[in-house]
Amino acid sequence: MDDIRIVDLYWARDEQAISETDVKYGRMLRSTSFSIVRSEEDAGECLNDTYMAAWNSMPENRPQMLGAYLSKIIRRLSINRYRRSHREKRGGVDNLTDELSECIPGSPGVEDEIEKAGLARLIDGFLAGLSYEKRYVFVRRYFYSDGIEQICQRTGYGQSKVKSMLARIRNDLRAVLEKEGEL
Repeated sequence: MDDIRIVDLYWARDEQAISETDVKYGRMLRSTSFSIVRSEEDAGECLNDTYMAAWNSMPENRPQMLGAYLSKIIRRLSINRYRRSHREKRGGVDNLTDELSECIPGSPGVEDEIEKAGLARLIDGFLAGLSYEKRYVFVRRYFYSDGIEQICQRTGYGQSKVKSMLARIRNDLRAVLEKEGEL
């Protein structure tokens, strides 16, 4: 079923919307969540919470790209769940935040900073200017929270290539943000 029809089901408050969403996006959403929380049980709960959030938000919103809309919801829920369950440990999402903190101001609240429209537009523009391969690696690392090994498996690149590519992209992003006065 296409996205428009699924969104129409949400607007009609038809419970079939959830099952159609699960058929089309469930596997991708669960994978996104698992890459952050590293627990099948937590990923399942985040998936259910995502469906509930979508159900509750659809009367006000009519997303143009349902997959991206749901990905944003599950990513935020998964990061929050991860942080709640790992308050005293460091690693995972916190390591990704540390990597990006050299580019994006306000490392403890990077999620809040990214949501600001000006910074988001700058980052979107920066990513749009990257080649497909660089954008793919960056998004897999910092949006989907894939590890270096996972990116290597997906792309066929070696670890050193992926690590150096990410370092160069972060440096380029930092230069763009400095030029625009965001740093």
